[in-house]
Amino acid sequence: MAKNTTQQESSGRFDFVGKIGLFGGISLLLTIASLVYIAVRGINYGIDFKGGTEIQVKFAQTVNIDQVRSSLDGLALGEVGVQAFGEGNEFIIRFQGEKGATDKETNEKLNASIASLREKITTTFASQGPDIRRVDTVGPQVGAELKRNGFLAVFYCLLVIFIYVALRFDYKFSPGAVVCLFHDAVITLAVFIAVGKEVNIPIMAAILTLIGFSLNDTIVVFDRIRETESHYRDRGFKFVINKSINDMLGRTLITSGTVFVSALCLLIFADGVVADIAFALSVGIVFGSYSSIYVAAPFILIMENVLKPSSTPAKA
Repeated sequence: MAKNTTQQESSGRFDFVGKIGLFGGISLLLTIASLVYIAVRGINYGIDFKGGTEIQVKFAQTVNIDQVRSSLDGLALGEVGVQAFGEGNEFIIRFQGEKGATDKETNEKLNASIASLREKITTTFASQGPDIRRVDTVGPQVGAELKRNGFLAVFYCLLVIFIYVALRFDYKFSPGAVVCLFHDAVITLAVFIAVGKEVNIPIMAAILTLIGFSLNDTIVVFDRIRETESHYRDRGFKFVINKSINDMLGRTLITSGTVFVSALCLLIFADGVVADIAFALSVGIVFGSYSSIYVAAPFILIMENVLKPSSTPAKA
């Protein structure tokens, strides 16, 4: 009786491996649902990826966002979007502009559109003290190239991680790490789109940062599994994984919790792109911590069962 109690305690307080079917199914459903949602809803790209012009204007006095929108009526700006920024007296105006027959004509129309918008804002809101703070323009071809390079960066990142983990540990560890990171990135992107935020270069950088952070946590768990396996060769692989996750649970929660609190503070007190990056990191850290426990490590057990050779001798 005492021996069984000792063995049970040594494997850890929580039976993570025993819940692999339940949480594996949840993770699979979340990933599929996220992919379907992204395909149906589409990604709301910023001007970095789809091209266009972004103008940031601040008023000395309070101005309603509807007033800004109505002031732009009648201008040949194409698709126009207005977003409140900062404390309410600052706005981001985005528009696609009209395309010409040649690049030269397109640039001429774009410059004319920017000039007409400047004039409209300064004359309509002269008493509110408008201040044009910045004007950013990205051409559609440059935007398409940046979008392509951004997604290629994520793909190559996952590919290099697959190779690294295979060389660093074992081939059976690699699929779990890549599936875990893909799971985190897809769900985070789906949540980001669901709340109506734009995907641009800083957000792609945030997703790559999230992949690096989640990988670090996963590698630490993998190291613990390999170390535990060398000490408990006579025990099953379920025991090794369960004990390893339990041993690293405190470290995972403390590390992830610290980064989450930091990102949450940025989300609460920052504005603009910084707040969007903080939101992506906050969501990603939650799912990254979950996947390190319930996706990456248990997936090794699946690979172990799939790839291990049959113990039944072949018949002559």
